[in-house]
Amino acid sequence: MLKRIILMMLFVLPLYAQSESGISDYSEEVLKKMIGHMLVLGFEQESITSESTIASDIKKYELGGVILFDRFYTDRKKVKNVRDPRQLKKLTAQLQAISSRPLLIAIDQEGGKVARLKASYGFALTESAAEIGEKDDVVFAKKAYSSLANELSTNGINCDFAPVVDLSVNPQNKVIFQLERSYGSAPEKVSRFAGIFMEALKEQGVVSVLKHFPGHGSSLGDSHEGFVDVSDTWSEIELRPYETLIKEKRVDMIMTAHVFNRHLDKSYPATLSHDVNTRLLREKMGYEGVIISDDLQMKAIGKLYTLKATVTLAINAGVDMLLFGNQLGHQDTDELIEVIYQQIKDEQIGLSKIIEANHRIMTLHSKYAKHQQ
Repeated sequence: MLKRIILMMLFVLPLYAQSESGISDYSEEVLKKMIGHMLVLGFEQESITSESTIASDIKKYELGGVILFDRFYTDRKKVKNVRDPRQLKKLTAQLQAISSRPLLIAIDQEGGKVARLKASYGFALTESAAEIGEKDDVVFAKKAYSSLANELSTNGINCDFAPVVDLSVNPQNKVIFQLERSYGSAPEKVSRFAGIFMEALKEQGVVSVLKHFPGHGSSLGDSHEGFVDVSDTWSEIELRPYETLIKEKRVDMIMTAHVFNRHLDKSYPATLSHDVNTRLLREKMGYEGVIISDDLQMKAIGKLYTLKATVTLAINAGVDMLLFGNQLGHQDTDELIEVIYQQIKDEQIGLSKIIEANHRIMTLHSKYAKHQQ
């Protein structure tokens, strides 16, 4: 596996570095695979074969990743991808065996109420961020997150959509404060414990993902359900954990939030905003890693924008990987790839954005190559 990654780096990265290339320099198959590298998709099975739809998509388009859920969003009693450790190990092995290139197998494992690997399924229990922040015990946090990271790695998961670095600044917030997903209201504390979580994951070869940029802790609404405006509640202090961890060069991936803030962009929510993702996060804050969207099927996006508008705005805004969890509806992969491909052909999506995204994704894989042998 390591030799395969090195060869890919030698031959593929120079190609992606040619930012002056035109679409005529790429065959349709190659360009569609470059688009595929930018996708992280959900699927419905707890076991797959080479004939499964997700397996076909991985092979055909060289998907960048998949996201696993324990239960269906609309039926919490029905198993989706996670039943128990034995089943999970088998599933992740099947997924990696199908992929011809590094595949991110991602999950939301924060601890507390947001944990797809639950103790009731036979996995270890990890305290919530709020509990760890309240204990304010570095030794305890290191032990807890070391255990969590080891469990992810042991079960074949190499990307955790965690830690949350939203500040706990609004007691009425249903998705952060009330679910105990924040370490507290002080940026220094949030940065400290998020850093411990990130380091534990990295030691086990698991990619960490800071979320939800530029801050979801002050919101009143839930972006799963619809439009969320933080213009009157958000403040720049919510950027501090990102600033600290980026300055320390510890951040490999950041997830955007589907929140609208007219002070940052007068027209678009953060996920679709060039001002937020490129001007603020990359140019002003100096972030060079991968940006991944939150689930683009959430109603904050899905109810207001067509698929064509969503992918065009997100990619042009600087988002490198597009997440379609397929929890809130099914998105056909062929259609998704074709829409993006046609937008590139019509010069509505910049080819340079596709090349840059692929470069960042491959750079990310190169950092974790030693764990993928």
